Amino acid sequence: MYVAPRPFRANEATGRGASRCTPPVRPSRIRSAAPWGALLLLLSWNGAGRGGVDEGVASWPVASPGENELSDVARLGRLIFRDESLSASGQMSCQTCHVPEHAHAAPAADVVSAGGARLERRGLRNSPSIRYVHLTPAFHFEADGTPVGGFFRDGRAVSLADQARGPFLDANEMANPSVHSLVDKLKAASYVSEFKRLFGADVFDDPQRAFDSVAFALAQFEIEDETLHPFDSKYDAYLAGEATLTPQETRGLQLFTDPGKGNCAACHPSDRGADGSPPLFTDFTYDNLGVPRNADIPANADASFFDLGLCGPQRSDLPRGDTCGAFKVPSLRNVARTAPYFHNGRFQTLEEVVGFYVRRDTHPEEWYPSGPEGVRQFDDLPVAMHRNVNVGEVPYDREPGDRPALSAAEILDVVAFLKTLDDGYRP
Repeated sequence: MYVAPRPFRANEATGRGASRCTPPVRPSRIRSAAPWGALLLLLSWNGAGRGGVDEGVASWPVASPGENELSDVARLGRLIFRDESLSASGQMSCQTCHVPEHAHAAPAADVVSAGGARLERRGLRNSPSIRYVHLTPAFHFEADGTPVGGFFRDGRAVSLADQARGPFLDANEMANPSVHSLVDKLKAASYVSEFKRLFGADVFDDPQRAFDSVAFALAQFEIEDETLHPFDSKYDAYLAGEATLTPQETRGLQLFTDPGKGNCAACHPSDRGADGSPPLFTDFTYDNLGVPRNADIPANADASFFDLGLCGPQRSDLPRGDTCGAFKVPSLRNVARTAPYFHNGRFQTLEEVVGFYVRRDTHPEEWYPSGPEGVRQFDDLPVAMHRNVNVGEVPYDREPGDRPALSAAEILDVVAFLKTLDDGYRP
């Protein structure tokens, strides 16, 4: 029998959303490990436990710590990642929605990517970056009821391999009608001999085993390929004493971490781990920010449709009303290269995003439509779920007419700091 954990959002005293990130949840079991240490830790977990690759096929060869070259399985995963022939349209691969030039997020023009058998369908959510995603813990509830971790924006996949399976069969993405259909395409791939060498000459006798092997290879690619987690931003160099932040970037960092100003670090921790490991800029928790509705998503043309994150429509296992509308807190690494922003791609620039954070409640007319009864705030949620929106912590703890937590100049300072989180910094 399902027993709902303690609610994580309701503020009974005010009826407004309570703080979810203060104090921030810092899953040290993941963040305390250096990248290769985390890799070994992840590989030791099974799919029902704390993230990692997946159960069943994790005994296949993997790279050893310190190797510069990918293992054979990871190289195969890289080929699969780029292979458009594995889609129903023959024109879509994993890389279509996770483009290296955009920090492995969707192209800026794609609010929601085109998929389906003829690329005629659009999904519900913007495709996030998959960089550093291998350090995500499996979805679970903390002792205090806080939901944490999981893959996809709603955490419905428990492991990298579980996440990798999803797009192949999603009608809005690669749109294979069945596992058998995908495996038939795989048999015709240019790398089929290598696939059989690694996973067995009889691997295609069991289509599900072949599909699981595809997912495992993709997960191994994401774990081993250092271009997906180089930890080489200017901020990393700054933490190592190898770079100096500009005065504006320094001011931005101070505002980012100040609990009375930006308070960004409450959900996007910027400090090193206890063992010196670099920050991931996410605590892996979930938040409901009341992001404005995006008319560019076709599904939103139906006024009765709402994307409610943790409680649907793409997952249905969390019958907790207080989770509705909450989406996973993303890493801010490479955030300057991964527009548009939020689960629905509503904003195109970082200036808009930070402005929304600090002016959402003080100047709601800037972000939401107006009607006969005034501004329709939180217009992408049913009215009954407005109480789930985070309005209890800085910078959301303000009313119309109050002074925003950040000035226009301070918003630009924060944006300048966020740009130091891009991979590929060269002094």
